[in-house]
Amino acid sequence: MREFRFTAPLWRHEGEGSWYFVTVPEEISDEITDLSEGRRKGFGSVRVAVTIGDSNWRTSVFPTKTGTYVLPIKKPVRLAEELVEGIPVDTRLELVDF
Repeated sequence: MREFRFTAPLWRHEGEGSWYFVTVPEEISDEITDLSEGRRKGFGSVRVAVTIGDSNWRTSVFPTKTGTYVLPIKKPVRLAEELVEGIPVDTRLELVDF
């Protein structure tokens, strides 16, 4: 598995629901795009294993129109790790199913 570490602020998507995300930095997003060529799932998503603090889970990162990926942060993780909008989130991301 390929592992990436980064820190980026938590942000809330405007619109219906309370979706929160962390944007994967551009240089890491470029590498994910290169590594996942021909392996992406629906909507161009890439399966990942995530660690934030003591929380671990599997999900997908999703491509944006700007060329980066966004990582959804589910509510149980936000609560367990005391994450609030705007704070930097130390994230470990591993590509899975490779």
